[in-house]
Amino acid sequence: MTSAQLLAPSHPVDQQDAVRADFYGLLARLFYSAPDAELLDALAGSAELEAEAAGAGLPAAWRTLCRAAREASHEAVRSEYEQTFIGVGKAEVLLYGSFYLSGFLNEKPLAELRSDLAALGYARHRDANEPEDHIAGLADVMRQLILDQGTAPADRDAAQRKFFDRHLQPWYGRLCEAIEAAPEAVFYRSAAGFARVFLELEQEFFRIE
Repeated sequence: MTSAQLLAPSHPVDQQDAVRADFYGLLARLFYSAPDAELLDALAGSAELEAEAAGAGLPAAWRTLCRAAREASHEAVRSEYEQTFIGVGKAEVLLYGSFYLSGFLNEKPLAELRSDLAALGYARHRDANEPEDHIAGLADVMRQLILDQGTAPADRDAAQRKFFDRHLQPWYGRLCEAIEAAPEAVFYRSAAGFARVFLELEQEFFRIE
């Protein structure tokens, strides 16, 4: 066996899944911290999504997000992020699954998530400031599960479905509603709208798989 064969991925990721991973990566970046000027510019200049390939509703939500990026400044979005998700004393909107699942932070849902992450071989990076149930962290786990070329496609899909059903599906809708209702949210209202449509498509995808 040649070195090239040894290095070749066992189970390549197809184009559709690669796009899904990119969208999860974008959600992780947008909700972990305010986008910088470079990311806003990239979104502002992004091409339209093809409706047939993307699924109903996603191209319009993408168009709205990209338009919001064109109309925003980095400083305004940073201020919006801080006011909406950090706040003084208490954030307007919390980004943690435990809050939506139990009404409190750092509760049983977080312990269950940590157990599932350990079973997958994942752990929070030592430099991470947020608990594992932050929406950005969950989106990044989904991205990694999709891109796991060391796992057979059927097992890879099963791992994604299980993680999504346990740790995202039960609460992402309430998070998106909270963001859309937040008085300071302008750019992030569009981001929440895109997240909602994309995650609804994911829910449907896992239902028919």
